[in-house]
Amino acid sequence: MRRIAVLDAPSNLGLRPPTETSVPGCAKAPGALRDKGLIPRLGARDAGCLTAPRYDPGDWRPGDGVCHADAIAAYSRALADRIGAVIDAGEFPVVLGGDCSIVLGSGLAMHRLGEAVGGRIGLVFVDGHSDFRHPGNASYVGAAAGEDLALVTGRGQTDLAAIEGRRPYFRDIDVVVLGIRAQDEYRLDLQAAGIVTRPVPTLRVEGAARTAQWARDQLVDCAGFWVHVDVDVLDPAVMPAVDAPSPGGIAFPELELLLAGLVDTPHCLGVEITVFDPDYDPDGSYAEEITSALVAGLAPVRSVAPRPDLIAARRDLLAPARPAAHPTPREPGAADAAHELGVADAAHELGVADAAHELGVADAAHELGVADSAHEPGHEDRVDPVEDPRPSLVEAAPADDTDAIPAEPTVPVESGMRSASGVPVESGVVAGSAVLADPAELSEGNADAALAGAGVVSAAAKADAEFAGAGAVSAAANVETDEDEPLREGEETIRPASRPLGAAPLLDSEPLPATRPGMLRPRQVDGFTLPAQRPAFDIGPGEPADIA
Repeated sequence: MRRIAVLDAPSNLGLRPPTETSVPGCAKAPGALRDKGLIPRLGARDAGCLTAPRYDPGDWRPGDGVCHADAIAAYSRALADRIGAVIDAGEFPVVLGGDCSIVLGSGLAMHRLGEAVGGRIGLVFVDGHSDFRHPGNASYVGAAAGEDLALVTGRGQTDLAAIEGRRPYFRDIDVVVLGIRAQDEYRLDLQAAGIVTRPVPTLRVEGAARTAQWARDQLVDCAGFWVHVDVDVLDPAVMPAVDAPSPGGIAFPELELLLAGLVDTPHCLGVEITVFDPDYDPDGSYAEEITSALVAGLAPVRSVAPRPDLIAARRDLLAPARPAAHPTPREPGAADAAHELGVADAAHELGVADAAHELGVADAAHELGVADSAHEPGHEDRVDPVEDPRPSLVEAAPADDTDAIPAEPTVPVESGMRSASGVPVESGVVAGSAVLADPAELSEGNADAALAGAGVVSAAAKADAEFAGAGAVSAAANVETDEDEPLREGEETIRPASRPLGAAPLLDSEPLPATRPGMLRPRQVDGFTLPAQRPAFDIGPGEPADIA
């Protein structure tokens, strides 16, 4: 069961000023939703608030690049840190924006996480607008909230599209766009980029629940996905309190079904809610409806198990370097001798333990324990090639996590038995296809014997492997038994289970019931009329900012 953690991200830095003397009001959205009891109604933990820098366009003019770029970049890094901390705790982050530029922070957090687990993280982008303006399809840019999807897919100025040298945060094929209007001006650009979309007409015909399952199916090759929700995906008839209302949206019940279908899987890593503007909600009624929709839509989160592999991978990535297994100073020139004499000669000169220390665990265990022994006279063991060097989700988990990594069976070895390489051993246990002999048998004087058996790994190399975070994996786990010599009675060859690296399990949840017809009913609000609005991310010069 996952616990929800609510984090406020009240940034309005990505929008243009509504008027010359005011600032966008979406920074007030987290407070308005909290005031309606969102946190206790979700049963969530309060993860605090990341205060945004001051909104100050200064002397910025269209053509100067993205406004507030430096402030947005700094805020995105801080937001990524906070989201990462929530995921590290095994919780489900719900980020309350703020404008759509906060997706840069969550995108950065997801890219970091993807690096940790050795996979790709996807994005489900639920928005009434494509937000895909970039220098390649527009004469100027300026408001990050109208360019956020372009920025997180690597398009646009480097200080926002490549924070920490990460570009893109989400690959085009790992993005699904839901809820844009059929007439969106950048829909053809999305199609040309290979970004799959489902506009509102198709979403309503197929149903919100089936659309959620369809979106998850598009991201089946990802290790997880993030959900971005801009409430302007709702029709202005039911939700006009946004900075860029656009007719032809969906209704609240459809949003609830869509959210529930997306979060009802351990592969959904978090959700962000953006662009609700309390300045257009004087009596708080729209805040109440958004809160109710979030409580209903996020209810499945509590019944979904957390992802221990993600927590473990992040812990390994962020853990400080552990002390070396051999703190004593090495003999001068030992490493140079290893390179001059070659791997095999260096092992004979330095011994197994010293070779593991001087050459590194990977070189010593793989090169000495497998590759060289396979070519020694009298040893015809075959070595399975390593097809993919990337760390898998299973390998990223800690060695003591019995749920993430099945314990490798061990088989007692009696005196006179042979390892998979044909080397006689006196005692020990079979681990995989290797024999871990007693530490006393692996002294420096028996280095040659240890080298001759591809399955024998020294205690020092095993310790180094543990310090390296690899979980003491036997270097000879992939060595096959010699076909010419049958296994003796009581001897076994055991192989560890494996799965394709970087691949997430298939999504197999049952879809929710189809959307019911007749959901779109305009609200009646007495005594309040909403003025006509212009998109707050439309930065065209010489036009009124807000009131038509």
